[in-house]
Amino acid sequence: MNQLKTGEASEAAHSNSDLQKELAEVLRQRAAISAVLRAIANSPHDLQPIFDTILDSAMHLCRAETGACRLAEEGGSRLVAYKAHAVLQYTPPMLYGHGSFIGRLYASKSPVHIPDLAAEIRRAGETDRIDVSVSQAGARTSLFVPMLRNDELVGTLSLTRLHIEPFTEKEIELVTDFTAQAAIALEITRRERELRELQIELARANRIATMEQLSSSIAHEVIQPIATARNNARAAQNFLKMKPPNLGEAREALDCVVAGADRAGEIIHRIRDHIKKAPPKMDRFDVNEAIRNAIILTRGEVVRIGASIQTQLAEPLPFFRGDRVQIQQVMVNLIVNAVQAMSGDGNSRRELQISTETDEAEGVCVGIRDTGPGLAPESLPRLFEPFYTTKAEGMGMGLAISRSIVEAHGGRLWATACEPHGTLFQFTIPAEQAPAT
Repeated sequence: MNQLKTGEASEAAHSNSDLQKELAEVLRQRAAISAVLRAIANSPHDLQPIFDTILDSAMHLCRAETGACRLAEEGGSRLVAYKAHAVLQYTPPMLYGHGSFIGRLYASKSPVHIPDLAAEIRRAGETDRIDVSVSQAGARTSLFVPMLRNDELVGTLSLTRLHIEPFTEKEIELVTDFTAQAAIALEITRRERELRELQIELARANRIATMEQLSSSIAHEVIQPIATARNNARAAQNFLKMKPPNLGEAREALDCVVAGADRAGEIIHRIRDHIKKAPPKMDRFDVNEAIRNAIILTRGEVVRIGASIQTQLAEPLPFFRGDRVQIQQVMVNLIVNAVQAMSGDGNSRRELQISTETDEAEGVCVGIRDTGPGLAPESLPRLFEPFYTTKAEGMGMGLAISRSIVEAHGGRLWATACEPHGTLFQFTIPAEQAPAT
């Protein structure tokens, strides 16, 4: 009887130990999956930390000595991440071509499990042709699991053991889950990259459309300093023809020629910066200076409708880190919108008020207020939606792009109806943080 109880107790203890081991394994797997998900959440634009975390987790849980992640491309499988627990004097090749033995394994759309790699090489008759790197790596048991997107191979995760020990079904299933997460991370990164490229292209199209609207203003701004320079040059010629030549007046006239040419050049540079296709350039800049440049670019349009610009720019403002040309684009968009709003209203005073003021919580607040007829209440909630416009020939992108630019700088953009008429657009930009002392 005592022997029976002892046996039952031993069996219960053994069963309890097995349950504890299974529980510990489940917890390790959940911890590994959580680590991968955190890597994806914390590095949406950078795949390297995600690949490194996936390899670390897969190698640890599957007790593999080496791991590699390769992405599929036209020439073969390119290495993007590699890790080894064992001390190996081995560097894997960057690219495995599709025609090589290992390249064909990486190109499979189904998991490939090779319990004994050396035996598989002999069986396939590849002993003489196999890449010397395989023998240098000392790989014996290998597992290749594809990353698929819509049944298209985008990459492969591989694990190897330096001794013959086949991977279990649970281990293969676990690695398959990891590769699925890697494929999701690749898709997220690809979509975000495409979205950023589309946003840059739309912003450029909007800048070009805006500059087309401002062509008469630009012509006026460029022609005026050139005409002034020409007049000063002619005056300098006349001063030099005098008997004796009036060198002082000639020198002063030539100085004015240089100043006029410099001004025309500055205007052309502003226009070129405004319309060129370039990624955001994060520099330290002065918001008031960006506003003044936008006013120069739009002055002709303002004058054309008989309007005036009143500015109240707070001095000094803190400096900001961001893309000066993009913030200038926001200002140009808002000024052009205000001019168009006032151009159809012949009964009101056409005045544009532009202001800046510091805001302790949000850095600086920029305001652009017009005296146009204002916006209908139903338009306000949809004002910043892409392709929504209240203008007959509008693209419906200017305000949407402007808001995305401001938000990318950490600020916000909104509109308020004014009484008795007019509209006030405001946006904020956080100030550059002072270095810690």
